[in-house]
Amino acid sequence: MKKTLLVFGALSLIVLVGFGQRVVDFVNPFIGTGGHGHTYPAATLPFGMVQVGPDNGSQGWDWSSGYHYSDTVIAGFSHTHLSGTGVGDLCDISVLPMVGTPDTGRVTSNFSHKEERASPGFYGVKLRKFNVYAEMTASLRAAMHRYAFPASTNASIRFDLGFGINTDRTTESYWRKVDDSTFVGYRFSTGWARIQKVYFAVRLSKPVKSTTVFVDKKRQETTEATGKDIIAFLNFDTKSGEAITMKVGISYADVEGAVESMNEIRTWDFNLAKRGASDLWERELRKVQINTDDKKVKQIFYTALYHTYLAPTIFSDRFGNYKGVKGEVYNGKMVLTTNSLWDTFRAENPLLTITQTEMVPSIVNSFLAFYDQYGYLPVWDLHFNETNTMTGYHAVPVVADAILKNIRGFDYERAYKAMRKSVMQNIRGTEMYRNFGFIPADKMGQSVTMTAEYAFDDWCMLQVAKKLKKYTDTASLAKRATYWKNVFDPGSGFLRAKNMDGNFVKPFDPSAGGGPYTEGNAWQHSFFVPHDLNGLKNSYSTPDGLENKLDSLFTVSSRQTGETPPDVSGLLGQYAHGNEPSHHIAYIYAYLQKQWKSAEKVREIMSRFYDNKPDGLSGNEDCGQMSAWYVFSALGFYPVNPVSGEYVFGSPLVDQAVIVLPSGSTFQIKVLDNSKENIYIQSITLNGKPYTKSFINHHDILVGGILTIRMGSRPNKLFGSQLADLPRSMSLEK
Repeated sequence: MKKTLLVFGALSLIVLVGFGQRVVDFVNPFIGTGGHGHTYPAATLPFGMVQVGPDNGSQGWDWSSGYHYSDTVIAGFSHTHLSGTGVGDLCDISVLPMVGTPDTGRVTSNFSHKEERASPGFYGVKLRKFNVYAEMTASLRAAMHRYAFPASTNASIRFDLGFGINTDRTTESYWRKVDDSTFVGYRFSTGWARIQKVYFAVRLSKPVKSTTVFVDKKRQETTEATGKDIIAFLNFDTKSGEAITMKVGISYADVEGAVESMNEIRTWDFNLAKRGASDLWERELRKVQINTDDKKVKQIFYTALYHTYLAPTIFSDRFGNYKGVKGEVYNGKMVLTTNSLWDTFRAENPLLTITQTEMVPSIVNSFLAFYDQYGYLPVWDLHFNETNTMTGYHAVPVVADAILKNIRGFDYERAYKAMRKSVMQNIRGTEMYRNFGFIPADKMGQSVTMTAEYAFDDWCMLQVAKKLKKYTDTASLAKRATYWKNVFDPGSGFLRAKNMDGNFVKPFDPSAGGGPYTEGNAWQHSFFVPHDLNGLKNSYSTPDGLENKLDSLFTVSSRQTGETPPDVSGLLGQYAHGNEPSHHIAYIYAYLQKQWKSAEKVREIMSRFYDNKPDGLSGNEDCGQMSAWYVFSALGFYPVNPVSGEYVFGSPLVDQAVIVLPSGSTFQIKVLDNSKENIYIQSITLNGKPYTKSFINHHDILVGGILTIRMGSRPNKLFGSQLADLPRSMSLEK
């Protein structure tokens, strides 16, 4: 039980401000389940191992979470889901309450959204085909189901261990009857994550009448079975409206761990378990409390905050056991997985350093455990599999940020060793990057994006090297942090692909996606120099070149050519808010002494690309990043350089906010004269004293205090315009 409590340390320190009703009532888990958001409405807890909810059984990109709002059928309720990713996987241990004769056909049920409900920690729906109302809630590592059946002599709960989505497929499964109300088993599979092992334990409130087991399409009279495709039916006689309650615990180590997880839910009172999940979400969400008269803003904000707590996910069971990189069992303390680092290093991870500070050491220690087993820090780890999805080595900025913010609970020296090994790897184009100062386009795809991102990651490690006095590394890292310049073309103002001979690739179309750019084009990727925006400005042939290029980004045609994936969405000119490379760009104006221009763009983006509807996200949620952008921006600031410890001001959407800090103190934001017309910052005070900087430091937030922002309908072009008031930039450090 102690390990469970560790996840939610400091809850007792929360001071409730009392902005009215429970904030969980503003969360709509269906936001992002439509469009290309790829979120799920499943019941889960913050960072929970279990995400129990519906799968449609449909295949395709928009079913990456197993569920899409456009669908009309439910194939089952599985216990693991991915939040907003661009690849579909998981959906393990699928169950379906049903009425009918057991067979091997994968029967589904139609449903109506009018009879579907979801809230933090709860999901419920009526399965029309069977006239069964299904409800589910969750603890950290277990699910509780409640099924209200009609009168029937053929009622059953089907466990489909062969169920999978997209590329995921079962490699081996196991089922065993322990007694008339207890069952155990496992599902091993391969897919995006190559080695997946999920063990489960089931206990029912009512003994089964009988069981029916099919192994690879053949019925077997057995209480124990092993095979690729096992479908097991737990059969009952039921009265009209009779409710059968079921607990399902999971572990990624063994059956014993799954049984212990199942025992995490100590009650058979479904409503009590549901209320406990809701209360825990209430306490966590109240770490950031906002006040606004706009109910829609509240719904979008608290759903966004909710989404930022869905990943990473707990991977170790209550004994501390988990599946390692190669499939063997390891033991650790609060090990986490599901790290979409290409996305989350930008804002999701920095947000967690404020809202979930106590979680950060566990995140970093999980990276280090992965490093011990794999040899490098993770790129995109899913269930401790290195998927090698996306570019960069972006565990480095996450670890660096934690060290630079003085977050304790992990070994800095060990972390530096892991970072150094990762940035010196000889895979993923890194050797060419180090040898030539850029990645040649005729040798490797995504060359421009890789070059720019490696340069930023190296700058992040440089800051840690300085802090830890690793001076033998600082010169080489400082040099590599400038390698983005090797692919910058002063003539066009874009980061462009170069061949091995050092010449830019021709012809060049900045609207063309693919090739040297990752999920985007030159327009979206040419501003990724968050550590050296002053250097980027100085690289243009005219003093206002960067500003003019930014202006053009938001006003040119949105025409896309070349290989344009659906991720490039949420377009404002060529700015693509639906994908992460654009997320910092609107705030760059503050580095150019034009903070008021950032205010204009940020307000427009919040208004146009977020809504309280299923298609209310402009692109993939990506494990919290899309929502973290909104949380930060609605509060009024954003980490343009996510490892600088600085948050650049934009245009706050809320009228008041209170952030409850790990110490129990609060950081309050008061926004005066705020409205849809008053989008420009006129002045700021911090703890009653005039504050002229266009950013605020992490330290100033962490010590607590009151930030008062006065808004107006016309730009105050002097605010944040002095050189001393600009955010940090590498060239300005020299």
